[in-house]
Amino acid sequence: MESYRNKVVLVINTASRCGFTPQYEGLEKLYKKFGNNGFVILGFPCNQFGHQEPGNEKEIAEGCLVNYGVTFPIFSKVKVNGTDAHPIFKYLKNKLPGIFGGRINWNFTKFLIDKNGQPFKRFAPYTRPEKLEKIISRLLEK
Repeated sequence: MESYRNKVVLVINTASRCGFTPQYEGLEKLYKKFGNNGFVILGFPCNQFGHQEPGNEKEIAEGCLVNYGVTFPIFSKVKVNGTDAHPIFKYLKNKLPGIFGGRINWNFTKFLIDKNGQPFKRFAPYTRPEKLEKIISRLLEK
């Protein structure tokens, strides 16, 4: 995360066969709008919910680019719950537990981190990317 110092960061657990997958389009619009101003999106594919991310790393990256024009970073597939959850999700769930006691319940849960590296707000999967524009803009201005 050191390479994202002084940036506003949106961390998301993603999946290519989820009802929320079309959010990639809105996420890419956010990235294009704010990316040159210190904003970055980090996508972490996850197959823990309904086996909606069965592909390998190459298939996932190609699908994101071909189907949605995604240019923000998409990392290797991770787990977001359980003892072997990725450390970034363990940390974010601890700092922003949400209404389910710290668990992530579905794909496209979003965590917004401010420029100081502090978890700022958690958003449910159904929160559309365009709903985050104002808050991202405010965080970038600080």
